[in-house]
Amino acid sequence: MTAADIERLDVPLADVELQTACETTRKALARTNSPSDRIAYANDLFLLTHPEACATDADYPHWVANDLAEQIRISDTTRRTR
Repeated sequence: MTAADIERLDVPLADVELQTACETTRKALARTNSPSDRIAYANDLFLLTHPEACATDADYPHWVANDLAEQIRISDTTRRTR
């Protein structure tokens, strides 16, 4: 077998990671008896196989990651004043 033959068989790391994550999620889904866990695992599997359904930073242009601490502070302050 030559190096060229091996390169044809090589799979991108992202594909291997996705396959591993899907397999792990399917096994967990098959083993759990908890209805809430089954729902969560099924949702995880859907999102793993349909990345277009996931939100991205472009979906929330007004949200600034650096502002997270301020948002938490405002939320905590609001809860304390109720």
